[in-house]
Amino acid sequence: MSSRRRSRQSEGTSRINDDQIIDLVSKLQQLVPEIRNGRSNKVSASKVLQETCNYVRNLHREVDDLSQRLTQLLGTIDADSPEAAIIRTLIM
Repeated sequence: MSSRRRSRQSEGTSRINDDQIIDLVSKLQQLVPEIRNGRSNKVSASKVLQETCNYVRNLHREVDDLSQRLTQLLGTIDADSPEAAIIRTLIM
């Protein structure tokens, strides 16, 4: 056994088996709308991972866009206004 493998095992790192990978990919498939709403139930694991990455990137873009819009909105209203207070409570 190589020292690298022994080192990994001694750190308590557990390996994921094939059944666990299949289960995790299946869970991702149920979470990502582009796959979940697709016509076919059979999608390759690589496609699921690719679509998951795309979905997460899109979510990041949406968050960035909403943050920018919120910053612009806060810049147009009085900081002591009731609207600003509501927005601040929603953010917290």
